[in-house]
Amino acid sequence: LQMLEQQVVGGEQAQNKDLKEKHKRRKKYADERRLQLAAALQESNEDSSERVLLNVYDSIQEEVRAKSKMLEKLWAAETEIKDLQLELGLEKMDYLSTIRRQERDLMLCQQLLDQVQSLVRRDCNYSNLEKIRRESVWDEESGCWKIPEPVIQKTHLP
Repeated sequence: LQMLEQQVVGGEQAQNKDLKEKHKRRKKYADERRLQLAAALQESNEDSSERVLLNVYDSIQEEVRAKSKMLEKLWAAETEIKDLQLELGLEKMDYLSTIRRQERDLMLCQQLLDQVQSLVRRDCNYSNLEKIRRESVWDEESGCWKIPEPVIQKTHLP
């Protein structure tokens, strides 16, 4: 009876060693894959993501709930991205307006210097703005320029 049962169970291929090895390899691969998925699920801390990873659900409603949660997370992430982009755009506009204002202030200062330069005495070292710029040094500690003191240079005739 046992001999007959061994021949019948598995049909004609019951004695085929290649087929048995193929089944063993498939089972081994399935076990490895199951262990990999189990390890991935342990790293994940949400029950719904576990079910989504495995695509195993008890009912359609459960699948719908899990996928709805995933969609809500995606929408929340997209909303956050849009908010960050909007905030970045506002900061960019603020920086650009600051740069424009500083450029206008710089132009005003330059025009004032050009007008006042003609009023400075010729024998003063401030009559030559390029020389003043070359001699000026930026001080990192105080955060301002160190400009040479104004000096009037009198020339003596022989």
